[in-house]
Amino acid sequence: MKSGTIHSSSVALLALASCGAHAATQEGHEALLEWTALPEFPDPIGVAGPFAGAHDGALIVAGGANFPAPAWEHDKVWRAHVRVLARASPRASGAAEDLAWRDAAPLPHPLAYGAAVSTPRGVLCAGGSDGATTFADAFFLTWDSKLGTVARVDLPPLPRALAHSAAALLGDVVYVLGGQTGSELATATRDVFALDLAAEAPEWRSGAPFPGPERAFAVAVVQRDGYGERLYLMSGRRADDTGAVELLADVWELDPARATPWRRRADLPRCVMAGTAAPLGPSHIVVLGGADGSLMARAAELRDEHPGFPKDALLYHTITDTWTSAGATPVNQVTTWAVPFDGGIVVPTGEVRPRARTRAVWKVSAVPREHAFGAFNITVVLLYLLAMLGIGAWFSRSNRGSDDFFRGGQTIPWWAAGLSIFATTLSSITFMAIPAKAYATDWVYSLGAVSILAIAPIVILWFLPFYRRIDATSVYEYLELRFGISMRLFGSASFLLFQIGRMAIVLLLPAIALATITPIGVDACILVMGLFSIVYSTMGGIRAVIWTDVTQAVVLLGGALFCLVLIAIEMPEGAGLIDVGRAHDKFRVVNWTLDSTTTALWVVLFGNILSNLVTYTSDQAVVQRYMTTPTRKQAERAIWVNGFLALGATALFYSLGAALFAFYRSNPERLDPTFSTDAILPLFVSRELPVGIAGLVVAGIFAAAQSTVSTSMNSTATVLVTDGYRRFVDGRSERHYLRVARACTVALGLVGTAGALVLAHVGASSLLDEFMKLLGLTTGALGGLFVLGIFTRRAHTAGAGVGAAAGIATLWFVQSRTDLHFFLYSGVGVGVTVAVGYIASLVLPGPAQAPEGLCLAGLDRSRVS
Repeated sequence: MKSGTIHSSSVALLALASCGAHAATQEGHEALLEWTALPEFPDPIGVAGPFAGAHDGALIVAGGANFPAPAWEHDKVWRAHVRVLARASPRASGAAEDLAWRDAAPLPHPLAYGAAVSTPRGVLCAGGSDGATTFADAFFLTWDSKLGTVARVDLPPLPRALAHSAAALLGDVVYVLGGQTGSELATATRDVFALDLAAEAPEWRSGAPFPGPERAFAVAVVQRDGYGERLYLMSGRRADDTGAVELLADVWELDPARATPWRRRADLPRCVMAGTAAPLGPSHIVVLGGADGSLMARAAELRDEHPGFPKDALLYHTITDTWTSAGATPVNQVTTWAVPFDGGIVVPTGEVRPRARTRAVWKVSAVPREHAFGAFNITVVLLYLLAMLGIGAWFSRSNRGSDDFFRGGQTIPWWAAGLSIFATTLSSITFMAIPAKAYATDWVYSLGAVSILAIAPIVILWFLPFYRRIDATSVYEYLELRFGISMRLFGSASFLLFQIGRMAIVLLLPAIALATITPIGVDACILVMGLFSIVYSTMGGIRAVIWTDVTQAVVLLGGALFCLVLIAIEMPEGAGLIDVGRAHDKFRVVNWTLDSTTTALWVVLFGNILSNLVTYTSDQAVVQRYMTTPTRKQAERAIWVNGFLALGATALFYSLGAALFAFYRSNPERLDPTFSTDAILPLFVSRELPVGIAGLVVAGIFAAAQSTVSTSMNSTATVLVTDGYRRFVDGRSERHYLRVARACTVALGLVGTAGALVLAHVGASSLLDEFMKLLGLTTGALGGLFVLGIFTRRAHTAGAGVGAAAGIATLWFVQSRTDLHFFLYSGVGVGVTVAVGYIASLVLPGPAQAPEGLCLAGLDRSRVS
């Protein structure tokens, strides 16, 4: 009996413990926002309706209105004060206590309830009222941190006087929306005024009225959805035909580039008129305050007993078009502004109940949610990585010379070579980015996969025979035979530098995503992926790289399929994946337009055909796989395997992205505002997958990075040894070249890993972006050289050099000076290189015919094995 009682008590305690842990977790999840008190506003009672914004590291608060105490016995008083919250010096720490208020020169006259927008040029202020007059004035308030002064810079006035308007900055354009032309709500408007700050002489432009009813006290905020920045106009109030106040909770989205610029979005859970809102994270909008109007009619009755406005923040997700709660707030300040400042969102002063102001100034920040990964998942990841090392150790016994190390002795089965080509072109960035793209937008990019199948016969018929005929270890050997050593060195040097930069990026970006969902830091993630890749690539050579590619491809595809099935099972009844996707246009595949700056159908297809043609004909990392099979026929099969796998994987990954959209639309509270949109798959994996499976999928993300990095290590070592060292240091033993190959693999791997670590700490990603763009200019020219050499007899070295230079220069001009879509860049590089190279070969002196067997006209296919 006693034993049974103890057992029952233990069960009860375990149950209570489980409930407590769940409650704590739920409570932690609800605490999405951290509220930090900043120095109080230096007015005895605070103000409502001020202009507020940030400029040059300072928060500027100007004007406003309040009721002297006792508030219900005095009329409203308008103010002209200008106050600035800033640090005493740029060297001060980032702590809140280092901020201090100071007075600046006042406004020319008292003013409140105008529109305010933070811009790089200053805080733009427009309209407002002094209680007797409504104004159309517009001006900048700018902060000079060196002098510690605020200056006023006048702008053209609004087309008409307005107060209680909403305002936001979309791109370079300031929008002022709605508002009242007089003191009565009946004068509310549907005005849309726009000021382009990028114009040489900015002037306000009157746009078409926004849809929906006229309004004042609305809220406007700019945030990104899956396609780009959008302006959101929400809530407010108006007077109906009887003069009664109508409270609004509708939401409208503006994209000026759309044929129909405005579209209706999901309504707010309640009215938030005169509220504050700001972007939060990459795709959320947080509404920190706003009046719901529930006690508006009783304000005079309740007076100081009024409880204030609802203390509950709201969260809107622009991609899934859903609202959820962001948790309780310490205060609800209305008729003020939410200003991005000092690493958070600052809400200065404002109204907390009718006639009552506050001196409080709050900084609001998003709180990252904890994502417990667990020891078991970590163990799964480690076991997987050790298995990859085992593959490297196993194949290290087979490497007796450089041919084994670089081409696997040409003994790789066709299906394994095909899987390896697929895994090589599918990096961890792609594994995360494709579902994220479909989740955030649609399937328009998916047509690019069709191009891989489309170019397969072109590669098989017109390129593969040349590589097999010359028995190439490096694809750039063909360029020397056709155009001379200079073109070979140009090709191999371009490839080498590009792949080193690519290694750094492929290691860094997944590490950042993985560090947010695992206890492994960014540096540790980089080191694990980089060093493990170095070890198994150095030991096993291309055999180890290919067979780990095979394993990694299976894990990645299996993990994606498991996620898709799990989402389908977890979806609530009546919310099918396909139905949700169709309702929100997630399966749109075609953009029917001829615009070359967009993802038009012809841009996606034509651009991807040419860019993939460049990759599959001139990229050593891919072409090297063609040379690992015993025969040309098996290489052809490998190319087809890759094509069909790419098509199937694209359908799988885009389906997974659409499924993630459906899942988070049904469960918006499970989103984490601090996560980037590109990390939506890691977020799902860490929070929704069962223990063990999550570890395996994370291992797959590690694996995808390792697959790309190990390929880069082996292919760059191949180029360095074959096109460099062996080309100029001939006559040594195969063992010698094998040792050099392994040393190069280690050295290049360490350089790529070190590059990722440097980028993680110095934040020089923008410099690397520019470096990679510069190197990317050569890829189209490289592809053009192969096309020029294979398809023309007359092209020669001088003409090819001129063509390559013209291709690089033209592509630089197109990238930097035009809006042409990036899908077409490869086509520009290839087309210009071929056209100019051929014409230059006709004009410049040189051989009239290509060497025998190196162009299509002279190819004897029967001699190609």
